[in-house]
Amino acid sequence: METPQVQEQITAMPRIGDKAPNFNAVTTQGTINFPEDYKGKWVILFSHPADFTPVCTSEFMTFAKLDDKFNKANCKLVGLSIDGLYSHIAWLRTIKDKIKYKDMQNMEVKFPLIEDITMEVAKKYGMIQPGESKTQAVRAVFFIDPKGIIRAIIYYPLSLGRNFDEIYRALIAMQTSDEFSVATPADWNPGDDVIVSPAGNCGVAENRMEGKEEGLTCEDWFFCTKKLDKDKILNAILKN
Repeated sequence: METPQVQEQITAMPRIGDKAPNFNAVTTQGTINFPEDYKGKWVILFSHPADFTPVCTSEFMTFAKLDDKFNKANCKLVGLSIDGLYSHIAWLRTIKDKIKYKDMQNMEVKFPLIEDITMEVAKKYGMIQPGESKTQAVRAVFFIDPKGIIRAIIYYPLSLGRNFDEIYRALIAMQTSDEFSVATPADWNPGDDVIVSPAGNCGVAENRMEGKEEGLTCEDWFFCTKKLDKDKILNAILKN
């Protein structure tokens, strides 16, 4: 008789457009019910491999520095690793008391850091990538909108620190798309031209190519842009 093969349990990672998987968790800021506690706000849920590691330390200091900036964009930060609560607390205290990196020093992490010793949350979100590590979460970033829908996902390997300008740019770009019903082209930043939806019928396409739609610049019937003032975007998105 053949011995049955033991298969490793695989949990499918959530996809863009899915409801964010819900969970209750202990964090450095108390217990949270996710995503219920964050209704009406954007959330960046991100994982890191382990406490007391240098790349993660540089990232947490940077997130701490940018925390107010994300808050003004109606976005909360929530971190996760599979370390325990007391390890989290000790690490964050060490960051504040001892670590200096670039222009950052005495950085206090005020956003919650989830304890996930059982890896329950990390597995729900596909943060454990066995090809990279079976015992550490990769550097995942989930953008979750005010309705609890996953809007974007970025994954980085253990060795690669994240680009925080891109994380913030992606957040503002998605908020701009929602607010003004436009798309954002490659390398877009507030103040750059935005893309309008392609023409839905021949008449609209013809009007656009003849320059009859005011405010549009059309390279062809399907590729039209328009100006969107930077201040108009930021006034609509950012909270004082």
